[in-house]
Amino acid sequence: MGTRTRRHVSVVEAERRRMRAADLFEQGVRQSKVADMLGVTPQAVSLWRRAWAEGGREALLSKGSGGKSYLSAGQEAELEALLRAGPMAHGWDDQRWTLARVGRLIEERFHVTYEISGVWRLLDRLGWSWQVPKVRAVERDEEAIAAWRTETWPAASHPRRSQPLQGGSASRMKPEPG
Repeated sequence: MGTRTRRHVSVVEAERRRMRAADLFEQGVRQSKVADMLGVTPQAVSLWRRAWAEGGREALLSKGSGGKSYLSAGQEAELEALLRAGPMAHGWDDQRWTLARVGRLIEERFHVTYEISGVWRLLDRLGWSWQVPKVRAVERDEEAIAAWRTETWPAASHPRRSQPLQGGSASRMKPEPG
């Protein structure tokens, strides 16, 4: 049995592989040999063979990517505009979009319910990435921070020793008489 590695294959490549399997089924090649030749699992070949036996080559044709959206292209464009406006424009008290918030926005605006994983796939397809925002107070005063760093902190930090250390020990033990 050959070694197999998992890798992403395109819809076209997967369909081409299934059509090659159909050719091999028609030639009477054993399922285990088909799996080795095509670099797929015996379970996949078993499913393909059953579909082929029941519906011929047509049953092995691609049914699409399966990445269906419940929103139209226009609704997706509108969603992007809503997301760009930010969460505060929609009633949340901070500037963080979460998958739950986006899902709620979609449900309220478009009357469509997505699972959290579906919200993630939709956002990914629309080009939105997962990011953790830098949390900064709205009241943050950069000038005051710079002044504190240059004036207050140096004065409050450990003062430099004015005299060099003289001989001695930091140990609590008394030194041996010399």
